Amino acid sequence: MSTVKLTIDNIPVEVEAGTSILKAAEQAGIRIPTLCYLEEINEIGACRICVVEVEGAKNLVAACVTSVAEGMVVKTNSPRVRSARRLNLELILSDHKTDCTSCIRNGNCELQTLCEELNVRQVRFEGARSEPIQDASTPALVRDSEKCILCRRCVAVCEKVQGVNAISAVNRGFDTQIAPPLNKNLIDVPCVECGQCILVCPVGALYEKEYTEEVWDALGDPD
Repeated sequence: MSTVKLTIDNIPVEVEAGTSILKAAEQAGIRIPTLCYLEEINEIGACRICVVEVEGAKNLVAACVTSVAEGMVVKTNSPRVRSARRLNLELILSDHKTDCTSCIRNGNCELQTLCEELNVRQVRFEGARSEPIQDASTPALVRDSEKCILCRRCVAVCEKVQGVNAISAVNRGFDTQIAPPLNKNLIDVPCVECGQCILVCPVGALYEKEYTEEVWDALGDPD
């Protein structure tokens, strides 16, 4: 297969043609932050956290879905790039419930980690929020739309790995939510409660039901 030579952050890189900028940077030891990306499962450039600057291009491009080109010059950490990533994070946070200290993913949340990494301390955008829906209909998992960032990682793993298609993006525009078809509850669709969606969710939008207190009560009950 033919190869392509390019420069990423002043580092010469040679990779196979068709390689994404994200993978090329990774091969050069350069980390580009991502949020919606799952290798070979969810490569859609939805979150725009992985944007980079390509010399000669008018707009920033998503590194996960943009292929390298011969002679391409890429900047992954320029002031313009950092500003855009922070802006995109703020936009995500503007429709995200930020009760981080009591969230089940506190300390293990990719969104929280990115905010720390990019020094996002406040959200400048206030306004309408999407309708909150909490679906606890199944015995195993909970879906909390207030935490969902529409990354579609759960949708991709349900479809491409499990082959179930229990959830998808429903509605349009601002009203878009990740939910079962026709906004049904998970108990009413062929969800097998495998937990793969929970595993790939970067935030606390999907999580396991907890029965710890019930177990303690049972252990403390002499009957």
